[in-house]
Amino acid sequence: MTSPVTNDLIPEGRLLLVAGPCVVEGRDVTLRIAKRLREIAASRPVTLLFKASYDKANRTSGDSFRGPGMEEALAILADVRNLGIAVNTDVHESAQVPRAAAVADVLQVPAFLCRQTDLLLACARTGKPVIVKKGQFAAPEDMRHAVGKIASVKGHGPVFLCERGTTFGYHNLVVDFRSLPTMRQFAPVIFDGTHSVQRPAGQGAVSGGDRAMIPYLVRAAAAVGIDGLFLETHEDPGNALSDAATQLPLDELPALLDDVLRIRAAAQGK
Repeated sequence: MTSPVTNDLIPEGRLLLVAGPCVVEGRDVTLRIAKRLREIAASRPVTLLFKASYDKANRTSGDSFRGPGMEEALAILADVRNLGIAVNTDVHESAQVPRAAAVADVLQVPAFLCRQTDLLLACARTGKPVIVKKGQFAAPEDMRHAVGKIASVKGHGPVFLCERGTTFGYHNLVVDFRSLPTMRQFAPVIFDGTHSVQRPAGQGAVSGGDRAMIPYLVRAAAAVGIDGLFLETHEDPGNALSDAATQLPLDELPALLDDVLRIRAAAQGK
């Protein structure tokens, strides 16, 4: 099946690397991580897209850290962009889309909101590329409807779908790797290797997860076939202010990324 959208964000043959901390925690730490990611990407056939949320609106507890505030966080993301790094951030409300689009190169629709028509249309109207995360509740074949909603808007940008695991009972997610080729019929596919190991609300007031499983799932996804890789990463994951249990240590990223590139090349017969 031919995708109804074009993919002009990733140069031919390169892997899109969507990486960064879960949330903007502050200017200094955000810029340090961004600069390190730029170094890692520069020597590899990847296109870096820095990801950090200006607001974590879907935290388990109302007492959890959401970010420094929209304006301050977007100003920090603008500083990242001034380093020559493309920026991606997620949007939760249609009214916030124009303000986020003024800073971000790519907009991301969170998994819980992948069926929110007004939000999808608002993102499409910006003309920016949009990453739509597959809902934990959604069948992969049903994500064609999210792509169709965006494609219905004249002047829309490229659309990417992102796999991040499916709800399996309470406080657990599993990855059905059949979803990657299924969704790839509709749009280029990104695999989220960090949220896929999450245990939603698994620690009571916060989500838990199994960081040790990240490399296994990521390597498997590379073998199946992906256009991009999404990894939340932090210089000190254990003390991260959001998703501390599932962010990849920044120092471990280069070796894992090299594994992914080798596996991906082998799967493509190169």
